[in-house]
Amino acid sequence: MSESEEIISINVTVDISVSTLKTIVENAKKIAGPDEKGFYRVDTAEKVNEMVSGFLKKYDFAAYVNDINNYNP
Repeated sequence: MSESEEIISINVTVDISVSTLKTIVENAKKIAGPDEKGFYRVDTAEKVNEMVSGFLKKYDFAAYVNDINNYNP
């Protein structure tokens, strides 16, 4: 995917393990840190979105979908 290619957001259901979700939440909280009252203000759903989107870009999802063999269950 080229940097100039238009990007759209879609809502999908992604199956991940509970331990993976826990790791994302824990790491997002570590990065955000607590506020003055000790609460963590981080959108963990958006962090999951960022992680999945980053993974798809890093590992060239566009090339993956171009291979017709990847459509077989």
